[in-house]
Amino acid sequence: MTEKTVTDAIHFRRSVRVYSDEPLDDAIVKQCLVNASIAPTSSNLQLWEFHHITDKSILQKMAKACMGQNAATTANQLVVIVTRKDTWRKKAQANIAHFDKVFKQPEMQKEMRRKKMVTNYYGKIIPTLYGDFLGILGALKYMLFQLVGLFRPVYRQTRWSDLRVVAHKSAALAAQNFMISMAAVGYDTCPMEGSDTLRIKKILNLPRGAEINMVISCGIRKPEGVYGERFRVPFEEVYVKV
Repeated sequence: MTEKTVTDAIHFRRSVRVYSDEPLDDAIVKQCLVNASIAPTSSNLQLWEFHHITDKSILQKMAKACMGQNAATTANQLVVIVTRKDTWRKKAQANIAHFDKVFKQPEMQKEMRRKKMVTNYYGKIIPTLYGDFLGILGALKYMLFQLVGLFRPVYRQTRWSDLRVVAHKSAALAAQNFMISMAAVGYDTCPMEGSDTLRIKKILNLPRGAEINMVISCGIRKPEGVYGERFRVPFEEVYVKV
């Protein structure tokens, strides 16, 4: 299979809402999810999970939870992008463990100052940002950082709601990596907003701290599966050169 160039894949990708019965290769879809996992992510925390659904009975339940829309009912497979902000401690420790190995390499022995910076970042700064209790600490941090911001540039996204947005932004970047990777191999996708996220969490048996970022249907398009020509407002309306 010859993969498309990035530009060709971007132009090939459309939100497909009706799929054929042609099956997908699970291994290829999984590789596209591997590509998703190397997307940029805030502080390299990787607060995401990728649920690859191929089981027919689960697909039927998911289609119902996705309001019975064609993109879900005709999909060959589904991928659910899940944010896991609740795993920040585990992911911070994983980064610390990774850099401990990196700085043990002979050529890195002279970089102890950098090691200290990394350890402080994941051991102190990340807990300061992500640590919270019922939203109270987040509100206090927000007020403190706004006060500091009167005198110098400062990071201001410190509330629980702010960090939710950060996690969802990173997950969306991963989702785009996945969809472009699928397009590159001739597979189609559709990111679906219309879904009952609470029901989806129950279907996937997700913990309370998990959140649904998006559900992506996957398959091979039928001609009628693309609803008309692509429309975008004139680029000049959204492009600002500073």
